[in-house]
Amino acid sequence: MAFANVNDTTVHYEMIGDASARKVIVFSNSLGTDFRIWLPLFDELEDDVSILLYDSRGHGLSGLGPSPFMMDDLVDDLIGLVEHVGISKAVFCGLSVGGLIVQGLWRKRPDLVRRMILCDTAPKIGTADVWNARIDAIDKGGLESISQSVMERWFTPAFRTERPEELSGYRLMMERQSINGYVQTCKALRDTDFTDVLPTITVPALFVVGDEDGSTPVDLVRRAADGVPGSRFEVIAECGHIPCVEQPEALARLIRSFTGKP
Repeated sequence: MAFANVNDTTVHYEMIGDASARKVIVFSNSLGTDFRIWLPLFDELEDDVSILLYDSRGHGLSGLGPSPFMMDDLVDDLIGLVEHVGISKAVFCGLSVGGLIVQGLWRKRPDLVRRMILCDTAPKIGTADVWNARIDAIDKGGLESISQSVMERWFTPAFRTERPEELSGYRLMMERQSINGYVQTCKALRDTDFTDVLPTITVPALFVVGDEDGSTPVDLVRRAADGVPGSRFEVIAECGHIPCVEQPEALARLIRSFTGKP
């Protein structure tokens, strides 16, 4: 395990490979998860790829830092961590809120971005009413009170039926996150709209979505892709909101084909 003090916050991370390598991919995880969601991809990626994983603020083994925090703080955490490990330029892959963090990174530090992969995300996710209702439910009943409905959005009916042990494990992962960290990230999502950022993206961009994503549906992600000139849009079949868990081979194929270009 590795830890860094970034913006007065303890950040848990793992750097696999050489930070100065030509191929570096930085992964940013989704709400209610930690960086272990990316592990199923590893056997499917090339041996010459270096990887940076981290737990976003208030998730996994990362601290809350100064509170409250908002999207700019999450973006600054990523910038600070990348600088800490010595990465000068990388491919950034963000899932859900991680995708928003990557968009915010482009807005602040485009010099760090070689390419971007935006999975099951959009420039704005949900409405204020949706996020406020979720926050209220957590305040009343904790994360356990919403975890069943979240699993239904994260994973397809087939996954929930055929892979019950994994479903239970990911539900436990979500329920064991910091309530404060989860709620503050909900507020960051509620208050973020990066629609104006999309047309400014000039690096190659790949948008990916599961065909049965219950959190960021296909049409929402397609509209986001349409906002980025020259972007690539892909739908993964038989997949919900977490493709790196449900369909890691399919996601890895897309990442390989996208990052393998000169």
